[in-house]
Amino acid sequence: MKNITVIGAGTMGNGIAHVFAQNGFEVSLVDISEERLENALKTIGKNLERQQAKGLLTEAETQATLKRIQTGTELRAGVQQADLVVEAATENAHLKKEIFREMDTHSPSGAILATNTSSISITEIAAVTGRAQQVIGMHFMNPVPVMKLVEVIRGYSTSNAVTQTVLELSRQLGKVPTEVNDYPGFVANRILMPMINEAIETLFHGVAGVTEIDSVMKLGMGHPMGPLQLADFIGLDVCLSILEVMHKGFRNPKYAPCPLLVKMVTAGKLGVKSGEGFYDYSESRKAEKVSPQFQ
Repeated sequence: MKNITVIGAGTMGNGIAHVFAQNGFEVSLVDISEERLENALKTIGKNLERQQAKGLLTEAETQATLKRIQTGTELRAGVQQADLVVEAATENAHLKKEIFREMDTHSPSGAILATNTSSISITEIAAVTGRAQQVIGMHFMNPVPVMKLVEVIRGYSTSNAVTQTVLELSRQLGKVPTEVNDYPGFVANRILMPMINEAIETLFHGVAGVTEIDSVMKLGMGHPMGPLQLADFIGLDVCLSILEVMHKGFRNPKYAPCPLLVKMVTAGKLGVKSGEGFYDYSESRKAEKVSPQFQ
């Protein structure tokens, strides 16, 4: 594999493009927005500079990485030479299926089609293509250049050969791939999201405040980040979407999103990305506790 296409230039997409390019792959980064593509290249450049400052890269390696990334707004043109296409669009099943239909139509017949979804069924996505055996999940963790784990998710029809190729490819990126099967939330979010939801329930019922809940989990359980701060970092809208997928998929009330989470997302309090969630990320009050409005 030499040519990689990444669909979506947001936080996950630019991180995925970064790690592939840094490891010698030619990368096409595709998004419908020129502005998002420009911002993605700036982000990649800043992250490479951080690595360089830490002695992890040389100036020559930084420049070579950036030269390996080409951008474009046309999916058709971006995937025509791809050996692997990684979709990293918003966590929305309808949108992902539409993108996969296009990927399937315009990619070479031998190309592997991967999705970075954190919860949506690989089997469901693969069903809209004519190559279900070549569709797989590659769930990278955020921030992609730093986090080692990649969940490699087999759909119902994903072939052994494709699975082994993606596992080996992940290792070439310096990642540690973990093979899992296609059930709602996979492994990471099936365990993580109920914990985050329970932390929100604990706040919702007035058991303790935001910083108190996070302190208990950091100091008592050894977590590097409390669950409410982590939810802000992930995005409360993303947390809600994943919980809804699991609630629908398992039909089990234990996965039902906390009403406080639903209200906060409805109010546009999405965490870091919106400037406010369980904490305030404005310039004047970064990471200070905010009072929940819907207890």
